[in-house]
Amino acid sequence: MSEPVTSLPTRVLRSRVVVAVAATLALAALWELYKLLGPDDGWSLGETRMLPRTGDLAMPHTWEMVGRLFEPVSGAKDAVVLWLAVVQAGMTSLGIAAVGWVLGVTVGVLLAVAMQRLRVVESAVLPLVILSQTVPLIALAPLVRSWGSQLELGFEWMPWMSVAVIASYLAFFPVAVGMLRGLQSPDTIHVELMAAYGAGWWATLVRLRLPASVPYLLPAMRLAAANAVIGTVVAEVATGMPGGLGRMILEFANFAASDPAKPWAPIFGAVALGLLAAGLVALLGRSLGRYRRVEVAR
Repeated sequence: MSEPVTSLPTRVLRSRVVVAVAATLALAALWELYKLLGPDDGWSLGETRMLPRTGDLAMPHTWEMVGRLFEPVSGAKDAVVLWLAVVQAGMTSLGIAAVGWVLGVTVGVLLAVAMQRLRVVESAVLPLVILSQTVPLIALAPLVRSWGSQLELGFEWMPWMSVAVIASYLAFFPVAVGMLRGLQSPDTIHVELMAAYGAGWWATLVRLRLPASVPYLLPAMRLAAANAVIGTVVAEVATGMPGGLGRMILEFANFAASDPAKPWAPIFGAVALGLLAAGLVALLGRSLGRYRRVEVAR
């Protein structure tokens, strides 16, 4: 029986690229609508500001922010175009985030396997894993940098290593939880069948539990990639490490009064970097397509 033919407009509407572009345009339209209709001084509840000011300093027009990307970073003769500077800083942050992602995925998978193997480990470790995400990252970053500089490992501890460790701190959590859920997902009848064949824990893990965990692991790895980017940018701000998007955000914030569109460029770069990282992990997951019959949404 032949599959029903899908019309071109329907295929276009189902395209992820089209949906992403439409969402971006809708967000820009919402920005401009609030800037047009919102109060000049914003709106506050008591001493807490709930809605931002709509002046050009606080909310530049979207076309001004986009146009600023194609202008030089500064008035110097050898100044590069702003978007190129953002890309260069983004590549630095992406490399650090990739290291943090690998560390986070490794730690998350090992913790999940240990928790699945021993129930007492799950009871003791899982609450700590959840509790770890309540620690403010901005306060943890300087401590990690200080501890790292005091380690004696046979090589010099570089500032980017502290940033990578902080990125892995955010990345391991979704992997540990998602992987644990995947390892526990096989039906009891399948586990009992492996036991009936005389398969030990290791054989059951490799042949049954790991393949069953793939639909849970891949969304967790994409989330971990986005978390690694967030951790990298925040850690760069907290530690003051030069060269990345975090430091650029910190430096460009000083131009908010004289050049209000400029500070938004590295913010756009951080958003694009998170999407790129998640997209790269999604491409990596295609190699495991035979295990992705039903991918669990997270």
